[in-house]
Amino acid sequence: MNEKKRILTGERPTGRLHIGHYVGSLANRVKLQYEYDTFITIADIQALTTHFEKPEVLQKAVYDVVLDNLSVGIDPEVSTLFVQSQIPQIAELTIFYSMLITVNVLRHNPTIKTEAIQYGYKDLSYWFLGYPVSQAADITFCKANLIPVGEDQIPHIEVARKLVKRFNALYKPVLIEPEVLLGDCPRLIGLDGNAKMGKSLNNAIYLSDPEEEINNKVKSAITDPGNYILGCFN
Repeated sequence: MNEKKRILTGERPTGRLHIGHYVGSLANRVKLQYEYDTFITIADIQALTTHFEKPEVLQKAVYDVVLDNLSVGIDPEVSTLFVQSQIPQIAELTIFYSMLITVNVLRHNPTIKTEAIQYGYKDLSYWFLGYPVSQAADITFCKANLIPVGEDQIPHIEVARKLVKRFNALYKPVLIEPEVLLGDCPRLIGLDGNAKMGKSLNNAIYLSDPEEEINNKVKSAITDPGNYILGCFN
């Protein structure tokens, strides 16, 4: 009998999860956990790339993200959830991998460029520029075969693949080269009707919102501007 392939998925704990997360990744994650050996990272160290000035919010955010995952159907008896900062091997691998990649490769990562514009960063910190290296450590520490992502995250997985190839060629072929498990990853339009649903835009319905608040948000939402299919675009 063949063993299940292993996947790694997860998110940075920067606040509560909303229905955009559910449609874009969580619903699929619940399904995949029964098809694959599933590891879910709560990437609190990576969250510091954008929240380093407010580390006090991370503890509650870690709790909220775990609770939101459980609330939608992630089964801790089936899936392995872990907090990134609690695995010292991830930090060690990140240091080793950082010696095997150039700054130019990281600077040309299109996802990094997009996120820098999103956060208004003109002068990138070392950690923001290098967090795909940390992601590579997440992937390889747990020996993940597949990484479920949308197209915008493929450049990060390519960084991991380059690092694995270089490490295996230089030292010993012990690391698993991860592959992309490309999902549909639909994105919901936010309540303002102008952009995808997001925390920073204050246009989201959160999984943990009480019923009355959800009703009020739905009533105030701008629906289907410009004759899009209501609430969703790819």
